[in-house]
Amino acid sequence: MPRWLPRAMVLALALVACFQLATWGFHQLISLLLNVLIAFFLALAVEPAVSWMAARGMRRGLATGLVFLSALVAAAGFFALLGSMLAGQIATMVEEFPQYLDSVISWINSTLHTHLSRVEVQNNLLRSDWLQKYVQDSANNVLAVSATVLGSLFNLLTVALFSFYFAADGPRLRRALCSVLPPRRQEEVLRAWEIAVAKTGGYLYSRGLMALISGLAHYVLLELMGVPYAPALGMWVGLVSQFIPTIGTYLAGALPILIAFTVDPWHALWVFGFVVIYQQFENYLLQPRITAKTVDIHPAVAFGSVVAGTALMGAVGALIAIPATATLQAFLGAYVKRYAVPDDLRVHGKARRRRAADLLARVRHAAERNEERPDGMEPAGQDKDSADGDAAAQQGTPDAG
Repeated sequence: MPRWLPRAMVLALALVACFQLATWGFHQLISLLLNVLIAFFLALAVEPAVSWMAARGMRRGLATGLVFLSALVAAAGFFALLGSMLAGQIATMVEEFPQYLDSVISWINSTLHTHLSRVEVQNNLLRSDWLQKYVQDSANNVLAVSATVLGSLFNLLTVALFSFYFAADGPRLRRALCSVLPPRRQEEVLRAWEIAVAKTGGYLYSRGLMALISGLAHYVLLELMGVPYAPALGMWVGLVSQFIPTIGTYLAGALPILIAFTVDPWHALWVFGFVVIYQQFENYLLQPRITAKTVDIHPAVAFGSVVAGTALMGAVGALIAIPATATLQAFLGAYVKRYAVPDDLRVHGKARRRRAADLLARVRHAAERNEERPDGMEPAGQDKDSADGDAAAQQGTPDAG
């Protein structure tokens, strides 16, 4: 056995063990890494406001705290208003549920010529196997649901803590990163940082604009239908559908449908149809155009980046896909050299190609005639026009020597 073989086997096993250890560590820390990534983009989003306050003499830590406190107060007030409204509407629905059920049963009996009764429907519903199984599963999953809620709160606090430090210590963090790089690379890192701040701000501006449009559209519909709390519901739909990825649309549409059901079940159906149609309009027409103007990326690239981000990282990827793509595109555009592209002859140059072919034929014909005749002599019977044409053709050819 060669003397180097045992050493090679040990080295290979050590490399495999290191790879397995790194893979295990990455999978264990992937949740933390995602939280740090979200916190970084959140810090980029509040960077303009914090820098504006810091430029006027306020300390960055205090400015960051004021920005986060303002956002927290606004979110708490909004959800407190919606919570009180939702509690009142749920109580109203519970009280008037027998009337809703009677109206639905009477409509079914008159339309389908059946003979259903409310007591029979209630008894069948309460004694159904799927309801008893659902109640039993819910009781067994109370601990799992509680753990999920606590885990979500912990992740939220982690994101808030990291984003606060990233925003408050932004200049110090940039200096720490640039201190290990040569001067040329430092300029590139600082430029990339500035581009990321600008693109993230543009992305938030686009989401806020789409939230405003969505809120106004749903407010007009709910107001025309006589649904109570139309302004608050419109605000709810606009904010939740734009700033909660993946499931935000369903959460946003569920509440106005529920409130509309308390007025009239048919109103709930109309609201559901409007939510579905508006979502398609927003996904395929409104969002790509607004994103292309504010973040400066092509609508197809914006749509594809959201799909790719969702496939790779789920809701987090959908949230940060567009600003990350815009930052990468702007950074590459600053360093990738571009060249001018001539006009495509297949589209724009049919006449030009025809003229070039005629000129080439005339040049070849003149060259052949020059080879056939002696130097300095013209062929007999050549008219003046033909000679002039040959002379004009020869002017475009190089000297044969």
